[in-house]
Amino acid sequence: MRVLLTTCSFQDTPGPHHALLESQGWEIVRERGPLSEARMLELAGDFDAFLCGDDDITRAVLDKSLPRLRVISKYGIGLDKIDVASTKELQIPLLFTPGVNHDTVAEHTFALLLAITKNLIFSVDATRAGRWDRKTGNELYAKRIGLIGLGRIGQEVAKRAVAFGMEVHGFGNYWPDDIAAQYGIKRHETLDSLFASVDIISPHTKLGPDTHHCVSAERIALMPDGGWILNTGRGELVDAAAVIAALDSGKLAGYATDVLDQEPPPADHPLLHHPKVIVTPHIGSRTFESVPRQAMKSLVNLVNALAGEGEIACANGVI
Repeated sequence: MRVLLTTCSFQDTPGPHHALLESQGWEIVRERGPLSEARMLELAGDFDAFLCGDDDITRAVLDKSLPRLRVISKYGIGLDKIDVASTKELQIPLLFTPGVNHDTVAEHTFALLLAITKNLIFSVDATRAGRWDRKTGNELYAKRIGLIGLGRIGQEVAKRAVAFGMEVHGFGNYWPDDIAAQYGIKRHETLDSLFASVDIISPHTKLGPDTHHCVSAERIALMPDGGWILNTGRGELVDAAAVIAALDSGKLAGYATDVLDQEPPPADHPLLHHPKVIVTPHIGSRTFESVPRQAMKSLVNLVNALAGEGEIACANGVI
């Protein structure tokens, strides 16, 4: 049994998942993901299973992986880097890990929100440089936050926003009536309506053709002047060029993101050095608490799928 392990969080963070992995007696080949399609094509064909992160698993990779590849276990819930339709057509079980990192990502969303509205990075950089530059920030109380998606993560962000005295607005196909009523979330029927009604936008939705660049120049223009955008979902949910233009014009006061359209980004990526932008390196779910939960779930999924018994979270309906 030969397994390709690419997720760095799994490899780098201590926890019981390491002992469980070693106890299986598998041959483990470790790579530092996320891997490009080119690198996956170099590796494909010699593995029974992938225990993967955000690697490019395209149709070409899947075709080259057969007939040996038996299962793909995704560490995480985002499947946009995987050709899900092809995994189903080829009858390759695609496993994932819902329900293990929503608290952690919601906390990171608020860490970014507080940092960008309070000018935290500017202040820390100034004092470290020996200056006492005091830049006035903004309070969150009574600010209006718009959430795109009210799944697990969106719900947790809403709960925290209410605790800060914020007004919560939401848009999404999935609408938890009980949570919306409990936290007073105002529902919008269109994204345009949401953008026009809030000071802060935070997308927490899957990346797909209908959500790609859902944060666009046209929608940013609908926001009140001086707003903020957060992104702890996927880089491609936001049109980076539109954000930069809005920051430069003063339409937006700031952009704080944990994700980019290229990861790792090139050194000249325009968001990395913009004075009104905070970028963290996709660490929203990377804590000593959440990583072992996520790692164990992805590993137990894999063990159970190979054994043909036990609980499995399958994303493509093959199991």
